[in-house]
Amino acid sequence: MNDVNLPDDARFVSRLTRDTLALVLAGGKGSRLFELTSWRAKPALFFGGKYRLIDFPLSNCINSGIRRMGVLTQYKAHSLVRHMLNGWSWLQAGAGDREFCDILPASQRVGGEWYRGTADAVYQNLDIIRTHKPKFVLILSGDHIYKMDYGPYLAYHVAKQADMTICCIEVPLEEAAGEFGVMTVDESGRIVGFDEKPENPNPLPNNPDMCMASMGNYAFNTEFLYEQVIRDADSMDTQHDFGRNVIPSIIDKYRVYAFPFRDPESGERAYWRDVGTLDAFWEANMEIVSVTPQLNLYDNEWPIWTHQLQAPPAKFVFDQPERQGRAISSIVSGGCVISGSIVRGSLVFSNCYVHSYAEVTDSVILPDVHIGERARIHRSIIDRGCKIPAGMEIGVDSDADRARGFRVTKKGITLVTPELLGQQLHYTR
Repeated sequence: MNDVNLPDDARFVSRLTRDTLALVLAGGKGSRLFELTSWRAKPALFFGGKYRLIDFPLSNCINSGIRRMGVLTQYKAHSLVRHMLNGWSWLQAGAGDREFCDILPASQRVGGEWYRGTADAVYQNLDIIRTHKPKFVLILSGDHIYKMDYGPYLAYHVAKQADMTICCIEVPLEEAAGEFGVMTVDESGRIVGFDEKPENPNPLPNNPDMCMASMGNYAFNTEFLYEQVIRDADSMDTQHDFGRNVIPSIIDKYRVYAFPFRDPESGERAYWRDVGTLDAFWEANMEIVSVTPQLNLYDNEWPIWTHQLQAPPAKFVFDQPERQGRAISSIVSGGCVISGSIVRGSLVFSNCYVHSYAEVTDSVILPDVHIGERARIHRSIIDRGCKIPAGMEIGVDSDADRARGFRVTKKGITLVTPELLGQQLHYTR
């Protein structure tokens, strides 16, 4: 695709972001994460030692200068709402319509129904959108991990004189098959075809091994958005979904463009992860643990905002030949005690306790987990609040894990939740 000349005037971009309302779609079930999302919506899922998935699109908005945001919730939203109130309510302190982060549940203001799809979720909130009078509406997925300046995205949308612009990323054909909405684009970047999760995606014209996949982020001219979601709501044969219904119905009649998401410095494909499976969730967290991860969480120029738990520093105790509290090539969050045990190549969230002689390797340990003496955890995901009995081995023998009722993925990652341990905790936080 040919690049378009974007205005260099920072004031031009800042005007665009100030005139934008962001709506974050955060009602997803995350069914392919199985028990990990039994008691929480996917956007509320923990990531990176201290964050939730929802923090990434919201932080991108703040860092891009978009300070008017709404989060549309539905499925098991208690933990998500609690996180929003604890971590994001500071935006609403006396700023009026200039900045806010509103929670927009399916309140049945229109038709008395829950959100029936992504387009319907926007349709049911048209009255709220109208009160803010935005010039542009940015619709964002609430469960992807990436850092992105939405300013150039909006500038591209305006420069192309587009009605709608879809943010997209180049993905290998085998990865996209059956997983992503895939666009066919011409040389100018205009979308001439859109297929929702095709088994045989159309390749890029200049790269037969790659295709253009939708990131689930859409920029709309506001009046055009109103027209399309109202039209969709009045239609009978529709799932009320942007990818399945709205986008295919408009690409032949209107100016719909693809914005390729690339690293602003290298021009290469940017970091973006959809942690929709247990294997993808484990792998993305393991990437953070590496020496130089592609996603830099230590970037002061682009901070990821979240609720800061009030916890003491992590503590490592005992220094005896076979009883040393150590963490090697790992991330350990506040409130943790590594007591005469070893954590290697792992990510440990807040308020975890690893007891003496235990060993944790290549694992993701979510908050409030206690790991008993001489337990061994390997290549596993341990959900919040689990109490691992002394001496238990998890992730060492997949057949033994399956026999105990634990979930083992195709790549050999073991998931353990309180319920799978027989601990009826029902952790919704």
